[in-house]
Amino acid sequence: MIKACKEKDINTRTYSVWVSEIMLQQTQVATVIDYYNKWMKRWPTVQDLAAASLEEVNQMWAGLGYYSRGKRLHEGAQKVVSQLSGEMPKTVETLQKLLPGVGRYTAGAVGSIALGQVTGVVDGNVIRVLCRVRAIGAYTTSTAVQEALWTIANTLVDPERPGDFNQSMMELGARVCTPKGPLCDQCPIQFHCHSYLKVHVKQEENSKRLLGNFNMVPTLLNDIEDCMTSGTCNLCPSEPWDDELGVRNFPKKPVKKAPRVENTLTCVVARPGEDGNNHYLLTQRPGKGLLAGMWEFPSLLLDGGKNSQMKQKGALCAEMGRMLGIHLNKEHLQYVGEVVHIFSHIHQTYIVYNVCLEKDGEGKEAMSDTTRWITRLALQEAAVSTAVKKIMKLYDAMEVKE
Repeated sequence: MIKACKEKDINTRTYSVWVSEIMLQQTQVATVIDYYNKWMKRWPTVQDLAAASLEEVNQMWAGLGYYSRGKRLHEGAQKVVSQLSGEMPKTVETLQKLLPGVGRYTAGAVGSIALGQVTGVVDGNVIRVLCRVRAIGAYTTSTAVQEALWTIANTLVDPERPGDFNQSMMELGARVCTPKGPLCDQCPIQFHCHSYLKVHVKQEENSKRLLGNFNMVPTLLNDIEDCMTSGTCNLCPSEPWDDELGVRNFPKKPVKKAPRVENTLTCVVARPGEDGNNHYLLTQRPGKGLLAGMWEFPSLLLDGGKNSQMKQKGALCAEMGRMLGIHLNKEHLQYVGEVVHIFSHIHQTYIVYNVCLEKDGEGKEAMSDTTRWITRLALQEAAVSTAVKKIMKLYDAMEVKE
């Protein structure tokens, strides 16, 4: 991502930082680097991306997750070319207003890093740093906490080097002020950190109690519990300090909702092709929602439980027969196994079957804009999700055993 910051052309620099920031949403840097380099090699300018097809974008994005991000990048590039004469927005305000999928954080990051605008940024890493430094113990999702964090970030940002400052803050949170194993002894701002000081104050108090010294000198550090009983502070913690957690008392995050559980019948349909190799049937998902526009094996969402294999086969026979325009019996279907894939909000279990058609051309009725037959080699490069690749790996393992 360093290369993106050093682009001399401001339009290309803004575009490349925008791409990197979108890719980095919910994804670690180590994972993003290879995707980013391939993306920029293929589409080095916003005009190049706008000229690509959505399927090409989905194919490039395959495996990176949160697929709507790639779609929004594509939509944004087309908007820049068609409505803004190919010129990327030049301010934080216009970045957020004009580009789909660009919120307050992304606009601030692109604006400060690519355009040198004096604005702070607040992402997960920065939230952790600031909550610990300022001992903010209320839930981080609350409006009061969010506004307080943005105010602090905008106050602290270095006006001379806003981009470098913001990246340093994010790196501090990613490498030093980490969620589970913070390296406080290596932190360059430890003596500005209220959480760090709180740990030492509590340790000193506990030591004196053990030694029987109750005539303790009052600390100069304002105790974060002081305003807990006033009922007026919407930033302080509502729960007592936990000595075992130390600085990890902050930040306070609400408990995530458990992902909903779904079971999906999936059928790997194969038939011999003219080239002598098996071809596989893929269908395209709708343009909106989960995995929008991606390709997958024919699937059928189950209502309720998993049911018996006989009922599963009956449902798949009806669906595959309708799709292929042929009659299928239950004995044509072979059970392959199950694949579990966890999306951000869905615990998905794919119950996998396969059916092998006997001759080339059988199932031609399946050809349409949203269905296609594809070779095994082409499947590896297609715009398919990680879940589809897991299913194919399970299917390949079954074939090897046979």
